[in-house]
Amino acid sequence: MHPSVQGIVTIVVGITTCVTYFYVSNWVLDHVLFPAKGPKTGRNINRANMVRPWLFLAPALAALGLYLAYPIVETLYLSLTERLPGNEYRWAGLDNYRQMLDDPKFSEALVNNLLWLLVVPAFSTAFGLLAAQLTDRIGWGNIAKSIIFMPMAISFVGASVIWKLVYDAKPAGEAQIGVLNALYVGITHNDPQTWLTIMPWNSFLLMVVLIWIQTGFAMVILSAALRGIPEETIEAAVVDGANPFQIFFKIKVPQIIPTILVVWTTITVTVLKVFDIVFAMTNGQWETQVLANYMFDKLFRANDWGVGSAAAMVIMLLVTPILFLNIRNARREID
Repeated sequence: MHPSVQGIVTIVVGITTCVTYFYVSNWVLDHVLFPAKGPKTGRNINRANMVRPWLFLAPALAALGLYLAYPIVETLYLSLTERLPGNEYRWAGLDNYRQMLDDPKFSEALVNNLLWLLVVPAFSTAFGLLAAQLTDRIGWGNIAKSIIFMPMAISFVGASVIWKLVYDAKPAGEAQIGVLNALYVGITHNDPQTWLTIMPWNSFLLMVVLIWIQTGFAMVILSAALRGIPEETIEAAVVDGANPFQIFFKIKVPQIIPTILVVWTTITVTVLKVFDIVFAMTNGQWETQVLANYMFDKLFRANDWGVGSAAAMVIMLLVTPILFLNIRNARREID
């Protein structure tokens, strides 16, 4: 079957299934479980109205249970077991976690992830805030915002290919197609450098890719927050003699702190899950390994499901508190 026909069939079947589910479930609720006619009419109607919202929530809850809760429980189980030949499992307790903690590659991945957490959210948020402020002060600001936001439309793998070309190195004497080496050779007249193999700067060069992508996201959110500041506040500061720097740092920034925290934590979650960029550009070589790549290597290359699942649980444990913080900040922003 042609992919376009499959897509149409999937949409039709999905919509038909949803409509049928809600029609049949409401009919059963009103005519079988709690009939509206009879001696208990009022009580039945009240009970039906109490149950009805759960009819709408049930598909979402089922999907969350199947695609979120079950994988977490299964991953936790796998992290406490050892996979044997014949697809059998033996209880291993915390042995997988001990083995993982003793692995130098895990330590390398953990340190690199912490470095990513320190650098990427800070620079992405700062550049996004700077871009949001500057683009609102120029006539062609919307065009500038579109250009800055454009990397968000590129996949991480696509962005990695672009930046891998930027860092590309040809042998000495040949024309350099990599922008960075072209500038380096042209200015210093030295031999080109294989930038992605130079430690520890290669990790920072990988971070540049994610900063480039996430700056547009931060700019859009923070630009909306800046526009939400009352004009009367800005005008009062101008009347009092405040200069643009004082208005920005003492008036605007304090009022959008909750939004800055939401942007920061959202980018932090993205950083903890970063995989594509490292995999596509260095494959974890030259001490650029991160937790997601370590998990991938253990699961699908070493076929060590126990340690790989343990690494997945570590990532989940690191992401969870940040998600709760993000949700709490988002609720405060709404309130």
